[in-house]
Amino acid sequence: MDNFDDFSNKLKTQRPLWKTVVFIIAIGGIFFAGFFTARNYFPERIVYTGIANKELGKPAEVDFSLFWNAFEAIENRYVDRDSLDYQMLVYGAVDGLVKALGDPYSNFFTPTSTKQFLEEVSGTFEGIGAEIDIRDGTLTIVAPLKGAPAADAGLRPGDQVIKINGQSTAGITLEEAVKKIRGPRGTTVNLTIRRVDDFSEDLEIQVKRAVINIPVAHYEFKEGVNHVQLFQFSETLPFEFRKIVFQILASGSDKIVLDLRNNPGGFLEASVDIASFFLAKDEPVVIEDLGNGEQNVFRSKGHSQLIDFKIVVLVNEGSASASEILAGALRDIRGIKLIGTKTFGKGSVQELVDLKEGTSLKLTIANWLTPNKNLISNKGLEPDISVELTNEDIEAGKDPQLEKALEIVKGL
Repeated sequence: MDNFDDFSNKLKTQRPLWKTVVFIIAIGGIFFAGFFTARNYFPERIVYTGIANKELGKPAEVDFSLFWNAFEAIENRYVDRDSLDYQMLVYGAVDGLVKALGDPYSNFFTPTSTKQFLEEVSGTFEGIGAEIDIRDGTLTIVAPLKGAPAADAGLRPGDQVIKINGQSTAGITLEEAVKKIRGPRGTTVNLTIRRVDDFSEDLEIQVKRAVINIPVAHYEFKEGVNHVQLFQFSETLPFEFRKIVFQILASGSDKIVLDLRNNPGGFLEASVDIASFFLAKDEPVVIEDLGNGEQNVFRSKGHSQLIDFKIVVLVNEGSASASEILAGALRDIRGIKLIGTKTFGKGSVQELVDLKEGTSLKLTIANWLTPNKNLISNKGLEPDISVELTNEDIEAGKDPQLEKALEIVKGL
């Protein structure tokens, strides 16, 4: 059993018709730590008919005998071999295969973890209301969501989570972190937080879990300017944004501050739809780079009601994925200024591939590029006008970023 055919026969598997869940939400390995009304994030399922009969390559340098040598050694010599769970051994082998990619956003899911992951994007959850990611090997808060316990407890974008309930997060995976942070409403989780811009001691923050329902958008007419906050790119956002457009058109003002701060992203389609209010028909919004020179361009639908409005965009380190797509498109195509701080830099695309008997594989398949072909992933978008929001500002209830945005847009 030293080749791929023997490997397949021993596992008694047949390559099924692979189904994929395309995460057009473009958040990849970013996980929602038990929050959101995730029905807004239920992904589209697409059947790839061309994969079922495709023969896998059998490169000569791949020697599967190593796997079987190890497998048979365990089977024959492991001290507790009578209690071996062969299915879990197979799951562990596939998990190791995926981990060998070195990609934190590609994962193998057992039937249980597949179910949990799909619930994450299709149900209502109890947790703290903070989006997390692994950034440079460290568990990091991407965005505490508006009105959620995490924000109320004082968590901020960029906070590094050093411990969860006293246990170190060194080497932790996103899935493991989510399991530790999520929990029933009314219970608490203790997080040890380190702030990279704060040289004081680590913070101990206790967060009480709750059922989280996050608004998608908010409109306010402020100082003669239309201030539009987008909190997430859910599938309902285009409908909600149309109602805001009516308010903007009725305001008598042609000035808009589009506020994408702490917006972790969402559906690509929602991002393209919102961009279409500001761009002419068929203008590029984002480029999907599949590698090997293959690219797909997503273009404006040409709603264009706001194409002549004077606009600035607010961003920060909590602006990710679909937020970065929208901000990048408005800057590249219309020269709209970005104000605030550098965005998060999450621009890779994952597919969820259905395997056998409820298992699945989440695999990175592409990167997002702005219309000018600037890579978003791991780089983010630098603001045209940099304005920090300090701890002192937050404690004093000040918002110098919004103040600067209002000042700039009034002068346009």
